[in-house]
Amino acid sequence: MTNVSCALTIAGTDPSGGAGIHADLKTFQELKCYGMSIITSVVAQNTTGVQAVHHLPKEMISQQLDSVLSDIPVHAFKTGMIANIEMMQVIKQKIETISAPYVMDPVMVATSGDALIDVEARSYLREHLLPLTSIVTPNIPEAEFITGKPIHTITDMQDAANEIVHNYGAGAALVKGGHLSGEAIDFLYDGETMHTFTAKRIDTKNTHGTGCTYSAAITAYLSQGTPLPKAVEKAKYFVTKAIERSFALGSGNGPTNHFAIRMNEVEQ
Repeated sequence: MTNVSCALTIAGTDPSGGAGIHADLKTFQELKCYGMSIITSVVAQNTTGVQAVHHLPKEMISQQLDSVLSDIPVHAFKTGMIANIEMMQVIKQKIETISAPYVMDPVMVATSGDALIDVEARSYLREHLLPLTSIVTPNIPEAEFITGKPIHTITDMQDAANEIVHNYGAGAALVKGGHLSGEAIDFLYDGETMHTFTAKRIDTKNTHGTGCTYSAAITAYLSQGTPLPKAVEKAKYFVTKAIERSFALGSGNGPTNHFAIRMNEVEQ
């Protein structure tokens, strides 16, 4: 048996390559773990937005999961876009059998502003999937939905992280501050300690797929046995570099650069 770490993503597609399972698999590859994917929805989207969505039947999602889980070890996994309750029920049943860290990117809205899951599914995600997580990685609007409270300050972010763990059962919560002004500050609360991760704010509109990339990087590092705070620290560095050297592709919000660290190492 090879000792490669194996990471699984359960999410929707992005044919333009910047978000969803495409971003996840690129991130897994760059961080030297073997990537696998379960497709929940086929999404027609690009840098300008979402044009169409086709949800796979829940039976097909179940069969994909069975195929992977019966054959290959999963050392960490993440969920992204899960559009409806029927999908979530199937996924919940399957992932409860996986003894590995679970990273939830509570995808609700695309960078372009397009809704990606329905309102009922948002509530099911909060009530039934969130308690299974090792870490959930909401941005501010997502954290506001989970807690039902507005977030305007870094104190609000810290309170939200605390509440998501203690009131909603997440193993840990990483509340990301990309929607605030000033430095890009994220807070990780692991049930005991409030960790702070800070990076310079990069002046670019090319942030398509940032949340997918960040959570995928955390998943990759966890699959390799990295402790959670260190995994978040390293993932924060990875996504910051990916934004710093993002691509001005398309006519909307361009994608992040998943091989930015490799480029940086070559130049040095």
